[in-house]
Amino acid sequence: MSRPLVPGLVAEGATDEVFLGRVIARQLRALTDFAPRPIEVQSVQYAGCRMTKDDSTIGEAVGELAGDCHLIFLHSDHRERGKADRLATYLADQGLKRPIISLVPVRETEAWLLADPRVWARVPGADPNALHARPREIEKIPDPKAALRAVLAGVAHRKVGEHFAFAGDHVDLDVLAQLPAYATWVGATSDVLRNDGFL
Repeated sequence: MSRPLVPGLVAEGATDEVFLGRVIARQLRALTDFAPRPIEVQSVQYAGCRMTKDDSTIGEAVGELAGDCHLIFLHSDHRERGKADRLATYLADQGLKRPIISLVPVRETEAWLLADPRVWARVPGADPNALHARPREIEKIPDPKAALRAVLAGVAHRKVGEHFAFAGDHVDLDVLAQLPAYATWVGATSDVLRNDGFL
């Protein structure tokens, strides 16, 4: 009999939620593939608010997620880098029993969408040639949103959110693991899964 694993996510924005929800589910499946007993990763549960709200509102949303989820991810981009860590510490101090893990790219989530040029080579009209050859360089792009717009400038048949979903479903997790911020998140997630007996 398999053990369920339900992740929760509070993201900064709707497109972050679309991409990260898919990546979180895929990465958790990859991490638990070799668990001592079968783990069934469930659909990511999303908070009723964004990380852009005040601490009290986010705290309430995390409390609601904690009733259904085994671990909760707080996503912030670089401008609010400290917010996810601060909230995770605050909520733990308030007695929240579920592990909370910060998920913070070096700059913006869009950089993670650009890490694997093969994703965009599959999209008619996209121009992956402008991307860096080495994934680690992606997090050095000063404006990942502008870089993503440039890659997608010739694509007319999809909405922006569909690009985030497509990338979340197809980006190579081994390529993402080459990004320092992503590797840090995977390491923290692995530690929590190990401590909670999932690994």
